[in-house]
Amino acid sequence: MNIIIWTIIICLFIISFVGVFIPIVPAVVAIWIGFFLYHFFISSEQLSVLFWVVMVIFTIILVGADLLTNRYFVYKFGGTKKSEWGAIIGVIIGTFIYPPFGMIFLPLLIVFCLEIIEKRPVKEAMLAAVGALAGFLSGVVAKIILQFIMIIWFVLTIFI
Repeated sequence: MNIIIWTIIICLFIISFVGVFIPIVPAVVAIWIGFFLYHFFISSEQLSVLFWVVMVIFTIILVGADLLTNRYFVYKFGGTKKSEWGAIIGVIIGTFIYPPFGMIFLPLLIVFCLEIIEKRPVKEAMLAAVGALAGFLSGVVAKIILQFIMIIWFVLTIFI
């Protein structure tokens, strides 16, 4: 029975990384299901309160990674406040429109259009839009790193 549960846990962890690139797949939910399977079917004593608290914190950071990195990079690349919020809205809506391409291109398009509406030169509007793309890519990297940390912490907690 343990072998089956462990196989499912490993598959869920792999699925979580697919979810970074295909947002329809709930990445962090897959990780949590893996944690719960271990806790309820293999050992309920090994995962401490500290483990669960840290995982909740990492989960909050993971959920905000796309939104915050998009907003930050649009700001750093010279975008207006409207464009910062436009990037966030673009990520949220883009999640449901032909993922992952909707998450990449919709924020870029929204930021560019908002900058043009604000009467910014095309070059500055394009730079702010590139900030949305940089934000998306940074969010992907951040999520991959955080998911690795969560999984490694889980493995170390169990085996050490």
